[in-house]
Amino acid sequence: MLTGRRTLRDGIVVGLIGYLAVAIFYSVFDVLATRGALYTVDLLGKAVFRGLRDPGVLLFPAQLDPVAIVWYNALHLVLALSIGIVVTGLISYAEEHPGQTYLVLFVIVGGLIVTVTAVGLLTDAIRPVLPWWSIVVANVLASVLAAAYLLVRRPGLLRRFVPLAA
Repeated sequence: MLTGRRTLRDGIVVGLIGYLAVAIFYSVFDVLATRGALYTVDLLGKAVFRGLRDPGVLLFPAQLDPVAIVWYNALHLVLALSIGIVVTGLISYAEEHPGQTYLVLFVIVGGLIVTVTAVGLLTDAIRPVLPWWSIVVANVLASVLAAAYLLVRRPGLLRRFVPLAA
């Protein structure tokens, strides 16, 4: 039971790390592009919850929609927490079943690729303001920071997944 609680707690933290890494990345990205810190999340919120589909709207200044921003952040947080819990569960499974380590690693890397691809395909209409490279960088950054947390929390984890790292 204690292991299950640890996995859930670590999964929540991993999800929060992923959520914050992506949110901060896009806030900085938007500020550097002189659009305002909430531009991308506002646009994504409008696309998901308001049905915004016309990329022509990108040519004009737009008023922020606080409701769309909150709803999109809630969706992003729920998805990030879910991914964090699943990934941490997979890590725990690999710790208990060392013979399955490479399969688990394959599933985790595959999940990252599927996530990047899905986000990229779903945001095709706003590609001018949400380039592919930013989707890749945001998700890889989130993954690296989450992995760093797990490596600190679970001594020997790197050795289990990368035997030559010992």
